[in-house]
Amino acid sequence: MNITTAAEQLPVVVIGAGPVGLAAAAHLVERGVEPLVVEAGEGAGAAVRGWGHVRLFSTWGEVVDPAAEKLLAPSGWVRPDAETYPTGADWAEGYLQPLADVLGDRVRFGARVTGVSRVGRDRVVDADREAQSFTVHLRYAGGGEERIVARAVIDASGTWSTPSPIGGDGLPALGEKAAVDRISYRIPDLKDPVVRARYAGRRVAVIGSGASAFTALASLAGLAREEKGTHAVWILRRGISGSTFGGGTADQLPARGALGLAAKAAVDDGHADAVTGFRTEAIERVGGRLVLVAEDGRRLEPVDEVIVLTGLRPDLSFVSELRLGLDERLQAPVALAPLIDPNQHSCGTVYPHGVGELSHPEKDVYLVGMKSYGRAPTFLAMTGYEQVRSIAAAIAGDREAAERVELVLPETGVCGGAGLFDQPTGDTHTTDNGCCATPATSSAC
Repeated sequence: MNITTAAEQLPVVVIGAGPVGLAAAAHLVERGVEPLVVEAGEGAGAAVRGWGHVRLFSTWGEVVDPAAEKLLAPSGWVRPDAETYPTGADWAEGYLQPLADVLGDRVRFGARVTGVSRVGRDRVVDADREAQSFTVHLRYAGGGEERIVARAVIDASGTWSTPSPIGGDGLPALGEKAAVDRISYRIPDLKDPVVRARYAGRRVAVIGSGASAFTALASLAGLAREEKGTHAVWILRRGISGSTFGGGTADQLPARGALGLAAKAAVDDGHADAVTGFRTEAIERVGGRLVLVAEDGRRLEPVDEVIVLTGLRPDLSFVSELRLGLDERLQAPVALAPLIDPNQHSCGTVYPHGVGELSHPEKDVYLVGMKSYGRAPTFLAMTGYEQVRSIAAAIAGDREAAERVELVLPETGVCGGAGLFDQPTGDTHTTDNGCCATPATSSAC
């Protein structure tokens, strides 16, 4: 048996049984390529279940992958109303778990990836490197370990497990770890009585400027209307500009635009105060409460709780033996990074992309989904589905299909300057085009 034929009989290991990982498996199956999905959690969409109480700003019609829907059809599964908006729990229970069930033994739960490399080659060794298969090391929930040999690796593990800290320099603020009992890095589920009691009647700092922060502010404003004494302090590292609250009515995803409008209403109605240009350096305990101190010496009035929603970052520890081509700032693939760099623009979408932008010096390894964006914000499920459609085609040898674009993304109506922390109140970077400048080959921002 020749080396090529032997390699083709190996599975493609997909890391993560979330929306994009399971979609990758569906596209591989459609192509006649055998996938093996390994998931650290005990069920499909483990990370999605972690924010199960949050409603998506994309409809059911935008969060079901076409290849996955075909794979599900013989089981009798029917997609919910395409125009309605699922919660994270709806998405996980009504789509991701059924998809994992259909994939059957191709999905393993409780299997955490601890390392990926080439068989017999660390990242230093050049000799005969591309001829070697991949080796994927697993640790199971029961303590056992296993090594799996693979023809290719698709890392769809996401960024949920590694939220960014409070510090404006990307590091934990002084005192942040000591105050962990009063700090959360997730959107609170205020329908949970325990969580509601934690924030009701309290002064709560919300740090962040994206959709998650908008959601938290809107939720706390609702709580403030019902529970006297509840008040939010919204901390932004930059100033307020025309794009601070998102695209509003100009956003082609209406529910996403509505999030920003709800956050604005929280401020306008007096349920939240906005503090701008505040980059946290330290957190101090004062009389049982927390005082946030900025790099410029400003000190805020004490708060009872802090919700940190400053973004997420990829865990690259288990792929450190692979030769990845990552942008030095965003930790995203170098060809993709310029398209999503928040220092250049704040569009919530980029033009659809695939294997070309996601390839690395290490052949046949791909970071996809949220992980492909590194530290950049605002990833859409449909973007990930297009990524894995293209990658599956490339692995199957269909280069024409891999390079073909089969997706048009909605615009955000937002442009300019998201990476400029000290932007003045006048939004001097906003254009009249409704979206950022895009390459000539793109069809949408």
